[in-house]
Amino acid sequence: MHPAYLRAAVRRTTLALVGFQAAAAGSWWTWQVWQVTDRTAWTLLCAAQLLGAGVLAVSTARRLRRTAWPRTASTFADAELPTLSVAIPARNETEDLQACLESLVQSTYPKLEILVLDDCSQTRRTPEIIRSFAHDGVRFVEGTPPKPGWLPKNQAYDQLLRESSGEYVLFSGVDARFTPDSLRQLVTTLLDKRKLMMSILPWRAEGAERRLAVVQAMRYLWELAPPRRLFRRPPVLSTCWIARKDELARAGGFVAVARAIVPEAHFAKALAKQNDGYSFMRANEHVGIESTKPAKEQFDTAVRMRYPQLHRRPESVLLLALAYDLFLLVPFIVVTAGPWLAAGVFARTLAAAAVTLLTVTYLSVALVTRTGSPWAGLMALPVGLAYDLILLHISMWKYEFSVVDWKGRNVCIPAMHVIPHLPKL
Repeated sequence: MHPAYLRAAVRRTTLALVGFQAAAAGSWWTWQVWQVTDRTAWTLLCAAQLLGAGVLAVSTARRLRRTAWPRTASTFADAELPTLSVAIPARNETEDLQACLESLVQSTYPKLEILVLDDCSQTRRTPEIIRSFAHDGVRFVEGTPPKPGWLPKNQAYDQLLRESSGEYVLFSGVDARFTPDSLRQLVTTLLDKRKLMMSILPWRAEGAERRLAVVQAMRYLWELAPPRRLFRRPPVLSTCWIARKDELARAGGFVAVARAIVPEAHFAKALAKQNDGYSFMRANEHVGIESTKPAKEQFDTAVRMRYPQLHRRPESVLLLALAYDLFLLVPFIVVTAGPWLAAGVFARTLAAAAVTLLTVTYLSVALVTRTGSPWAGLMALPVGLAYDLILLHISMWKYEFSVVDWKGRNVCIPAMHVIPHLPKL
């Protein structure tokens, strides 16, 4: 990496970590001066945990209510519907791409264009699948090698956007599945809500692999649970999202997010400022958008996204890890091992209430997204929290000291600063 970037990153992180240590030392000194007993300390900590669990529960209930798909929608004649382009980047895809296109070509949407970009696949099967749907109206777009400073997927998005002719563009992953009426329901809801962009949280498909579904459940939980309006960071998912083509260009296009791991987050934030022009919605049986992502891809996606979501800052990982430990994992420990920790009955009662709220919050998300069942959810939350914390540190380690492989490419390299020549000897 560029030396100036490394110096700035090291200086920033060092100051932050030293500040955290100074705050911890100050807290310990205050504890000693005030002579706070262990029982009082546990009571205060458990009260804070209950408060945090309550905030997450209220925020999740509100988000689930706001993201529920409307039961009724306006009816638009075919002539009133806008033109729509479905854009799919594909690299080394086989069965998933085949199934995704089979679901799309059955769509009843009247003004539909389907574009699939072969992103320099290493297997001949991918372009062959795309071309086999040519008679169904699917247009093949040949990808180009990544340009300096671009993440390959963002470059694919940019090329698909330029090739599209629809007023609206729907970007979809190959793991998404659609019913014949899905696209009409999607566009109708978008027009009804007067939104410029919408991101859809898909259902987990019936019969999809259930092993390690907790990874996907945790990903959905952290999009739905936190009070994101306070941080002005709306929830997004890359599986399926739609936006007006001209609004994407007005927000800077993909040139503005050439290196971003989550480029759609930039557009969501920009369009949310335009009269609340962005919406995050949960699919249901009415709209029929499902996801079939297997366990290995869930793991790879989590590793690819977790550290960049924290802006690739180790101090942010530390803060989040502390929040995980103190407010989410420790309540389970207090409930099970309270007597050995010198926690009083009142503290254990507060911790039990926090555990109940956290479990209800997790179950509400797992059930509405079909990523878990009631009997498994009671045990899955602490396991999911611990596993998500491990994934976060794996993601940080890989981005800082190793490689992050995505579809056969190291996505770390394009995000690095380029030194055009070797130093002179």
